[in-house]
Amino acid sequence: MKLQIISTDGIIFDGEATKVTLPGALGLFTILENHASLLSTLEKGEMEYESEGKLSTIKISGGFVDVNNNTVSVCIS
Repeated sequence: MKLQIISTDGIIFDGEATKVTLPGALGLFTILENHASLLSTLEKGEMEYESEGKLSTIKISGGFVDVNNNTVSVCIS
């Protein structure tokens, strides 16, 4: 699936990912290939994503995520 991570400083990541884990209001949730459409706010915490077999972590203050047709767009602060 395509993952785009955008912050106020610009684009952090734009590429293919196999898994994205995000801190939602009710706790962590994971997005995998062919996930249903989703729009959610994000809380302070850490997001993780796996791309090309490498797991990366980013600390975030909040934001939102939009999942649609195997495209995950994450706007963070």
